[in-house]
Amino acid sequence: MSRPDRMISTSEIHRVINSGELIEDYPEDARGHSCLILGYGDGERAMHVVCSPKEDCLAIITAYLPDREQWEDNLRKRKTK
Repeated sequence: MSRPDRMISTSEIHRVINSGELIEDYPEDARGHSCLILGYGDGERAMHVVCSPKEDCLAIITAYLPDREQWEDNLRKRKTK
């Protein structure tokens, strides 16, 4: 791995989904209704998880550490260009 400090564990994803805050909702997503959740992983590092609830499961689309150059200080709103 070229950036082990940017790796996200499955336990961190579980924590974000279970205790995070929904910050964006995408009801018209081509993949089906999905949303963006802000939460905190190990060491209280902020992360975003995009997921899509399905009939009998939750599809994880992506998980990443938000770039502070693209997000406001609270990481809840994208910066305007």
